[in-house]
Amino acid sequence: MHKVTPNPPPTPSLFSIAADASSETLITNSYETFSSVTALLLDLSEDLTGKQRDVALAIHQLSELGVLLLDRLMEREVSVAGS
Repeated sequence: MHKVTPNPPPTPSLFSIAADASSETLITNSYETFSSVTALLLDLSEDLTGKQRDVALAIHQLSELGVLLLDRLMEREVSVAGS
């Protein structure tokens, strides 16, 4: 039996990002990912105590910094696109 569609080319990793993804798409998805990590870490930290809680909250703070950086980048992208 002859296959109608060819096999897709192999990818070097399990997950990949589309080569034609726009900057807006990449920034938005990065922002949403950081925001999810931030929320998960806050939930997790409620169940922890001591050093483990401190580590979770430190990681949370770093992820919040990532959110702030991406937020500023999104503002720049919007202002550039609006110009």
